[in-house]
Amino acid sequence: MSYELIALFMFASMMALLLTGQRVFGVIGAVAVIAALPLWGTGGVEIAFAQSIKLMKWYPLLTLPMFIYMGYMLSESRIADDLYRMFHVWFGPIPGGLAIGTIGLMVIISAMNGLSVAGMAIGATIALPELLRRGYDKQMITGVIQGGSSLGILIPPSVVLVLYGMIARQPVSQLWLAGVFPGLLMATLFIVYIAVRCRIQPELGPPLSREERDAITWKERFALLRAGILPFMIFFLMNGLFLMGITSLVESSAVGALAATLAAVIKRRLTREVFENTVRKTLGISCMFMWIILAALCFGAVFDGLGAVRAIENFFLGQLGLEPWQVLVLMQLSFLLMGTFLDDTAMLVIVAPLYVPLVKMLGFDLIWYGVLYTITCQIAYMTPPFGYNLFLMRAMSPPEVKLKDIYMSVIPFVAVMLITLIIVMVFPELALWLPEQFRGKLQG
Repeated sequence: MSYELIALFMFASMMALLLTGQRVFGVIGAVAVIAALPLWGTGGVEIAFAQSIKLMKWYPLLTLPMFIYMGYMLSESRIADDLYRMFHVWFGPIPGGLAIGTIGLMVIISAMNGLSVAGMAIGATIALPELLRRGYDKQMITGVIQGGSSLGILIPPSVVLVLYGMIARQPVSQLWLAGVFPGLLMATLFIVYIAVRCRIQPELGPPLSREERDAITWKERFALLRAGILPFMIFFLMNGLFLMGITSLVESSAVGALAATLAAVIKRRLTREVFENTVRKTLGISCMFMWIILAALCFGAVFDGLGAVRAIENFFLGQLGLEPWQVLVLMQLSFLLMGTFLDDTAMLVIVAPLYVPLVKMLGFDLIWYGVLYTITCQIAYMTPPFGYNLFLMRAMSPPEVKLKDIYMSVIPFVAVMLITLIIVMVFPELALWLPEQFRGKLQG
């Protein structure tokens, strides 16, 4: 069997099996191992073993369960509730202020979380009922929560960037730094959109009434600022010590997990139920990501053996005569298309063996491309018909919020994400400046 036929068989069988509803890691790992047999005979079965050893030896992988644990501990111990109350009081008096405060809450949660799911759960359970009660437009607020929760996979510590770093063999610390300014830019554009829209149409986000504002004294308002002390301390201990070079990447994640636990103790909310729920969810998510990384490594190893990357480069640059930038745009368009029916991890596992080496051959920076991929993942999370966040939002919303409302709500926020993607593509320094400042100074 020729190499071309093996490559065609791998993609065709993988897509067919994915349509059956099987787990992504099982499908991709099985296809990789089976396709290795005609290439290397019985020795092909050793690929999975070799890649699992590589996975276990990748020291930065230890950050994965630590940051997931930290995010769930903050969620389960309701520290995010206190933060929302603070934003509610300080931003409530302006049109759309509670929605702007929700974006602010999501930025802070993202900076201590790394997962879209936890941000979505916090937004849907804390912010959504309050915003609906205060007369906010349901399409506006469901879009706010979905857009804000997606920041968790771009603003560090991002679990998706850990996954990309393993597959692309890039330092996670550099990837996290690269995501800071694009993530803050996207959050700022969200806030600008909300503020302008609610200024034009105040009925979409009515401010707090005069009676409610007068009922809260300035002393009480300043007292509420204390809700931000613990999250700020966690953020400083985790990221500040890391950026100062005192802790390594893995040590920083351990500090963050310990600090989140101590915060729950200080708040007297570390019950047995909270701890058990946190550990159970951490274990489930961590194992899922490890299986996905292992499957992606197996798939990539087979593709390296096929020489498929060189063939694709030849096709685009040689036969079609495209410029490197044109190829890059086509790659991003393919991500956007796949995002309508695949989640972020499936997209990365399927195309990373082809795209990552191709990006390197085209002369682009893999750190910068990791940010482009992550922004595209955010769009995929919110793109109908199968966006992950769409169904999470539906599952967590009250009956009056219909699926049609959720689908319509994401349109302006997806537009903002596309604008951010274009800006980062045109100005790579936005993602690369910060990693350059710390290059060689960080551990991990």
